[in-house]
Amino acid sequence: MDRKRVKDYMTYDVVTVDVGGTVLDVFERIKTTLHDGFPVVDHGDEVVGYIAARDLLFVPPSTPISEVMSSHLIVADPEMSISDAARVIFRSGIQKLPVVDEKNRLVGIVSNSDVIRSQIEHVSPEKVFNFITTLKKLYGIEPGLRRGSVPIAGLLPTQSKIYEDELEGRVYELRKGLAEPLIVVQRPGRFILVDGHHRAIAAKRLGIEHLDAYIIEVDEDVELGMERTARSMHLDSLDDIQVLDYARHPLVALTHRLVKRV
Repeated sequence: MDRKRVKDYMTYDVVTVDVGGTVLDVFERIKTTLHDGFPVVDHGDEVVGYIAARDLLFVPPSTPISEVMSSHLIVADPEMSISDAARVIFRSGIQKLPVVDEKNRLVGIVSNSDVIRSQIEHVSPEKVFNFITTLKKLYGIEPGLRRGSVPIAGLLPTQSKIYEDELEGRVYELRKGLAEPLIVVQRPGRFILVDGHHRAIAAKRLGIEHLDAYIIEVDEDVELGMERTARSMHLDSLDDIQVLDYARHPLVALTHRLVKRV
C-alpha cells in the first residue's frame, strides 16, 4: 500500500494572489518571489483559480486577474497518495497542484519537484514513527514530533564515516531542491542526527546553514544510546565525520574482487 501522502511532501507556506488584483500585481509577485505561477484566492484562503506567467503574455497590466486566470483547475486533497498526485501532475502537464481542504481552503501546494523527491527519498513518516516507537519501548518516554528546520552547525553526528560517491549525489539533490528531510532528536541544547549524515555534510559543503527535518523532541532526563555511541566514537560535530573515497566503499571493493576472480 502506498503510505506516502500529499501532506507529507507539499509546501505549506504558499504564495498567492488575490482574485481582486490585476495582472500588474502578478508581475510584482513574480519579480519578488521568482515563482512562475500562483493560486488565486478569495476571502484570504478560498481557492478560485490559478494564474501562470504564460497567462500574462500580451495582456495589459491593468487587466483583472479574474479575466485571465484558469478557473477550472485541478486540486488535491492532503490525504491523497503522492503516486496519484504524480499521475495528475504528469498526465495533465501542470507543474503545481494546489492542495485544499473539504471547504476548498488552500492548505498547501505540491509540485513536480515534490513528486520526484518523494520517489528518491528513504525517509518516510512511517520510518519516523517506527523510530519513535523504539524510543518509547527502550526508555519508557513519550517523545514529541514536529517538522521544521535545524541548524547544520548544531548537529551531533552518530555516524563516523560517509562515502564520497553518495555525498556527491546528495550535493546534486540539494542543488536541485530535491533533498529529503533529516531525522533528528532534539535534546536540551543540541540536535542529535539520526538519519541524513550525507545530506548534512553536503549542505555544509554548499554553505547551507539549515535543513528541513523531522524533529523528535525528547525532554526526559535520560541518556540515549546514540549519545553514548557518539561519545565513544569521539564525535562532537560534522567535522569529525570521515569522508571515504570511492575505492574504499565496500561495494566497490567487492566488485573489484569479483572482477579479479573472473
